[in-house]
Amino acid sequence: MKQKRKNQSKAGTLPIYLILIFTSLFSLFPFYWMFVMATQPSAAYNSIPPTLLPGGKLVENFQKVLDTIPFFQAMWNTVLLCTVVTAAVLLISSLAGFAFAKFQFPGKNFLFILILLTMVIPPQLGLIPQYYLVSQLGWLDTLMGAGILFLLNPLGIFLMRQYISESVPDELMEAAKLDGCSNFRIYWSIVLPIIKPAFATLGIIVFTLVWGEFLWQFTVLRDPSSYTLQVALASLNNAFRVDFGMLLSGVFWATVPLIIIFLIFNKWFISSITEGSVK
Repeated sequence: MKQKRKNQSKAGTLPIYLILIFTSLFSLFPFYWMFVMATQPSAAYNSIPPTLLPGGKLVENFQKVLDTIPFFQAMWNTVLLCTVVTAAVLLISSLAGFAFAKFQFPGKNFLFILILLTMVIPPQLGLIPQYYLVSQLGWLDTLMGAGILFLLNPLGIFLMRQYISESVPDELMEAAKLDGCSNFRIYWSIVLPIIKPAFATLGIIVFTLVWGEFLWQFTVLRDPSSYTLQVALASLNNAFRVDFGMLLSGVFWATVPLIIIFLIFNKWFISSITEGSVK
């Protein structure tokens, strides 16, 4: 009887696994096709039937990228920008989330709602005044100007508030205060170790967001020495002729660091998701 139920259970889960496998392959196909196009000449982009097997021009196409734009300088600028912004967002969001989750102060709920409302405002609406402020501060063509808008992250504050509310017991904080710990000491010694999974999740989100940002970086960065990858790759798009092999080769190598970052923090990222479901 038990064996029969086990067989029925396996038969019931088989379609689910097949759907998951198909969905995974469908999601990964754009990355595979990008790699294939990065190894092909430009003419293969419009070939019918489409080319689905890698070619032998990966190195040649990437060499064209290096000859056209300062790729490694742009990658260094992007990595530096994303790292600094991510670290700043994690610090600011966790401190703000800690305050909103565990402290009482006048206007707390109103301020929190106000922060969340900024998420529904399209960033294009503030482009002109933000550009004016950055230009007046003298931050054009600087990584400071490219990253300043991302330091206050409403989503990060919301995630940290929710995670800290559910994961940090009030009794633990009260015990720490009885031992003479200051609020910052409680944050540093108790809250931070508990919210590491949330840190990994928010870190991946912010790092990916800043890495893929184009409009604001394209607006404030005009000097090629200050280009990030997105702005540098955009300069490969010639108005009269586009070398798709070269362009997608640059996009492919610009995507590799993101994959590495995800693989490094994948364990904590999944941990934060499963922990919420277990709770």
